[in-house]
Amino acid sequence: MAFVAGKMRFAAIGALMALAGCQSGGALDLGLGGWGGQKAEPAAPPAETVTADELRAYCPRVTLRSGTAFYSTYERGGDGDKSRIVYQASITDVTRSCQYDGGMLNMAVAAAGRVVPGPVARDGTITMPIRIAVVRGEEVLYSKLHQYQTSIAALSPATQFVFKDPAVSIPIPTARNIEIYVGFDETPQKKR
Repeated sequence: MAFVAGKMRFAAIGALMALAGCQSGGALDLGLGGWGGQKAEPAAPPAETVTADELRAYCPRVTLRSGTAFYSTYERGGDGDKSRIVYQASITDVTRSCQYDGGMLNMAVAAAGRVVPGPVARDGTITMPIRIAVVRGEEVLYSKLHQYQTSIAALSPATQFVFKDPAVSIPIPTARNIEIYVGFDETPQKKR
């Protein structure tokens, strides 16, 4: 009887070892010990923690200014003629992140959108005039026009783009009265 119990115990241990050997990413691979003197991988450094003050800190909202979410480019002499559109671009989403440092509010402002080729589109690189403006009432605290380039394919249904200005910086506001605007620049369009 003792011999049969010993055989069953040996079989159970063997089955557990075989099962453990088939595991990938299990306890044996996670630095909790190992077979054959394998050393555990060093633990990843702890992620930076966010303080309660940082969570409560003011980060101005970002919006699209009315009339600046769309931009069309026409071939030379075709302004307003839908059959002569080179491409149409639209901004579909905007966001920002904020960080306080040395008396300044530093922000990264981003916009996502898409470009749709028009009837006279050609493969190549296009330039979209995207402006970031930070205002307090009528006072402009930051304004920068970016000539953002992206590649398009004439036969593609649409090309996605993500634009980011990581260097928006203003003095720390004393009130929550700051507005960030993102949009295509409203100056006259260049001819192609």
